[in-house]
Amino acid sequence: MLFPKLQQKLLERAENNSLRKLTVSKGMVDFFSNDYLGLARSKELSEKIGVEYEKQKGNFNGSTGSRLLSGNSEYVLKVEEELAGLFRAEKTLLMNSGYNANISILSAIPQKGDTIIYDELIHASLKEGYRLSFANRFPFKHNDLEDLELKLKKGKGDLFVVAESIYSMDGDTAPLKEMVILCEKYGAHLILDEAHSTGTFGENGNGLACALGIEQKIFARIYTFGKGMGIHGACVAGSKILIDYLVNFARPFIYTTALPVHSIVSVKCAFDYLKEKPELAKNLSEKIVDFRNNLPEKIINEGRYVESNSPIQVIKVSGNTEVKKLAANLQSKKLDIRPILSPTVKEGEERLRICLHVFNTKEEMELLYQSLNEFL
Repeated sequence: MLFPKLQQKLLERAENNSLRKLTVSKGMVDFFSNDYLGLARSKELSEKIGVEYEKQKGNFNGSTGSRLLSGNSEYVLKVEEELAGLFRAEKTLLMNSGYNANISILSAIPQKGDTIIYDELIHASLKEGYRLSFANRFPFKHNDLEDLELKLKKGKGDLFVVAESIYSMDGDTAPLKEMVILCEKYGAHLILDEAHSTGTFGENGNGLACALGIEQKIFARIYTFGKGMGIHGACVAGSKILIDYLVNFARPFIYTTALPVHSIVSVKCAFDYLKEKPELAKNLSEKIVDFRNNLPEKIINEGRYVESNSPIQVIKVSGNTEVKKLAANLQSKKLDIRPILSPTVKEGEERLRICLHVFNTKEEMELLYQSLNEFL
């Protein structure tokens, strides 16, 4: 019987204090969402999306099919062209989500006999993608350039290095310039997930690679819009050959109903809005500096703080029970901070993941510092 097996798995999770449940947050201070720039809750942006959407009268509520059938339009192509300019790429290809984009690239491009070398902390979607590939694959230690080079020396066929600009569970940044140099040395192709740097780094939110001026040296970049941009969808940025290949061979793209026009409008308007509001990125940077300056020293001295210049700030608290207890204490102060449990992270690497936002007030930030001092 299947149901007893499923029930047993759930019981094991409950015994490990790692059972996940869907919850709704009410009346709490948001220190947990990915809405770093406040765009998801911006009434002004919502109004701009509404106005632009009204201009698209005649379009269907849904896209009616995949991009290769009835789901394409001149408007979609125009937005992709605008995104290519923003991300300094020859072409871009809109996808339904970052998850979808990551699976598309890694399942379609690396072939049997090739080698995928990935940072051990890459997102689950990238891991799902390489599982669908017939290529050889093995990890390198997180942000460890020496280990990456050792693995590159062992690789066979076409080599693909997979990394993220900013890691979602640590908030730290990949050594991208050095990785590009290694990839050039060994003829490897870098695939970069810019999910958590989209909107928060670079000119008008065009990500960390563009901020560093190395975007042309990266084989493929994936930009996700459901985090800093506050909307939905994603795109792949790269060469015309790359995009044309994905259109022809990426099964998650080929066989997925395209995003509806409202989502495409939202993408365009969100980036236009961010261009008009450079103070948002400045405000967020100031919040990050303020947090680092006010973090209790004992957390740093005990080695529990993960160095981060991103909106994602992490304090390690070993053990599911301990980190859940700490999160509950902070939530009792109306601070919505969530524990990250194993198996989402390695056992012993459990942590509080604190996300900073432009809308967090000075009073809310001060309450956060006071509470961390009290409970840690």
